[in-house]
Order: sequence, then C-alpha cells, then structure tokens
Amino acid sequence: MKMKKQIAILGSTGSIGTQALEVIEEHADLYEVYCLTANNKVELLAEQAHKFHPAAIVIANEARYDELKALMNDMPDVKIFAGARALDEIVEAEPIDMVLTAMVGFAGLNPTIHAIKAHKTICLANKETLVVAGELICRLAIENHAAILPVDSEHSAIFQSLVGEDNNPIEKILLTASGGPFRTKSMEEIAHVTKADALRHPTWDMGAKITIDSASMMNKGFEVIEAKWLFGVEASQIQVLVHPQSIVHSAVQFQDGSVKAQLGVPDMRLPIQYAFSYPQRLHLSGERLDLFKHPLEFFEPDLKKFRCLAMAYEAIARGGNMPCIVNAANEIVNRAFLEDRCAFLQMGDVIAETMQRATFVAKPTYEDYMQTDAEARRIAAKLLTSSPA
Repeated sequence: MKMKKQIAILGSTGSIGTQALEVIEEHADLYEVYCLTANNKVELLAEQAHKFHPAAIVIANEARYDELKALMNDMPDVKIFAGARALDEIVEAEPIDMVLTAMVGFAGLNPTIHAIKAHKTICLANKETLVVAGELICRLAIENHAAILPVDSEHSAIFQSLVGEDNNPIEKILLTASGGPFRTKSMEEIAHVTKADALRHPTWDMGAKITIDSASMMNKGFEVIEAKWLFGVEASQIQVLVHPQSIVHSAVQFQDGSVKAQLGVPDMRLPIQYAFSYPQRLHLSGERLDLFKHPLEFFEPDLKKFRCLAMAYEAIARGGNMPCIVNAANEIVNRAFLEDRCAFLQMGDVIAETMQRATFVAKPTYEDYMQTDAEARRIAAKLLTSSPA
C-alpha cells in the first residue's frame, strides 16, 4: 500500500494555506495533513483541525493558546503547541515529508531553516525567506539535500518552463506582473488612494499584506530577488512584464531565442498542487483557460510611478543585507498603511530613507540578518512617527 505524503502547512489559515487544504482534500488518497499552524486565527485553525485531523497544531501567538485548547477539547489526540519555538520544532518531526511555508513575512525564515536542516522538501510560498537570506538558504538546501519547490505562481511557471531543459542556459527570465489596481492611474491619483482602493486586486484573491505589496509592486521586486536565488541568474537577466490578464504566469527565454511560458487561469491551487505532486501532474477541478476569451497584453513597468520595484533592483545590486533592510522596512510601512497610519506613496519614502540609515553588511551571517531586521524595523517605525500620513 502506497503511503500518503505527510504535509506540514505553516500558515494554514491564510490564502495559500486554505487553498492547499483544498488540494489535499481533492487528493486525500495521496496526501495527509501532519501539522497545521496559524498566528492568530484560533477559530479557523480549530475548524481545520476538526476537518483534517492532523497530529499537531501550533498557534504562534502564545496568548491564544488557552483559547485554542478550549476549542480542541473534543480532540484529545491532536497535540497543541504555541510560540515561535514550537514552529521551529514541529517542522523537524520525523513523519513529515513536505513543509509548505505559507507564513507571511520575516517570521517564515526561522522555521524554514529548521525544516531544511531536517532534510524536508520545502514548498516555498514565503518569498521573504529568499528575499532576506537567499544566499544562506540556498547553501543550507545544498548542504542538507533539501529540495525547494516554488509555490508562487510566477516562480512555479518558470520552474515548469525549465522542466526537461536539463542544463540549457537561461538567457532571460520574463517575470509577469498584473500591475495591480493602480496600473493606469497617474502619480497624482496614486497620491490619494485609500486602503480600500489598494485591496481591490484586479485578478488575484490574496491576503491583505501581499495585496498591498502587489499594489505598490514591491511584491514583484521581491519576486525578482526570489527568482535570482531560485534559478541562479543575475537580476539583469530578469525582465518584469506588466501583463494585466494574469494568464501568462511567467516565461523563460533560452540562448537560441525560443521562449517557453506557462499559461493558465489565475488559480493558486495549480502551483500549490504542482509543488506537492512534482514531477507528476494530477487532475485539478476548476475553470479551464479559453484563449478565445482572453487578449494577452504586455507593458513595461513604470519605475518612477512604482519606485518600490526600482528599490528592490537597487537592493539586489547592493547585495549583502540590503534586501533584508528593504523587507523589514516594507513590513512596517505595509502594516502602517493597512492601519491608516501611512499614505500610499509615503511607504516608498520610508523604505528609501531606511535603506540610507540602516547599517550595511556586505557578507551577512544569520545573526546579522536578525540584527538587521530589528534595526530596520526600528528606523522605519521612527520615520513613520516623525512624518505622519
């Protein structure tokens, strides 16, 4: 009898986590949930645990532990843990085959490192892990023989385009971007957009943090950094194409001039499932692409209007801990914008100033990344208080 793959989902209550559970439910003969984790959403985490019967669940916010325990009184077989250390330890559990890192932000770095060191296959949806510490993560993955399979739709598309190409050199990566809700707006209009405006993404249904990053195109900047580490290319080989329809998820151009792309309707279950099943393709229920109904348009990104994308390229060029600085500052301003403490264009101003003020480290260690993250957050938070929206 074929054993089911045991999967740990870090961030099971978020957009990626909930869709991953849909994939697992559709292929219950192949996959089983070993562990589910969340940061704050105890009710949904308990609901998921009742449905999928994992061996363990973890709530990162220790203050919510008693609440979660009370909701799980009728399931004594499910182990319940709380806190950041519990996240690090649970991914090391021997039965786990794959860890889906669907946590948002810097918080995903440490548990991902622990999972890699435990030789788990990483289904990577937490782009900040590679943005912050790409060199370290890639080295650890090689040392520990841990495969990293991309879950971001764009990086999955690049990965799928490379399957079967062996060592054929990549000439260029064509990384597509929807352009977000402000693609056609002027700088004057963007200066006055609201949180509600920014959260209305035209093609994707994502969590609030990523949706705001998409509106500022910082998300695409992070994806450029992620692609550099995942596919071993220079930033100069990665071209961002604004593609409003989100049908071409990304493409690869080879040295003979040919281009391979992966197309499909915007549905995150597809890249999630491909990471789980690689190299096999399994049936996935849902809408199919009808090219007769979808025009395909491509535009160059406006780096003046979307300076966050330009700053991400600058961070790659400077290297060292600069991407870590940008990520930390972005997490602070993103949260401030969602809490109406920061204007949309002010986010870029604070990130740029933080890049100037934070301590630069050319060859950072793990400890440097920790210190850099804390320092950049302090600087960005102080800048926000000194120049309110």
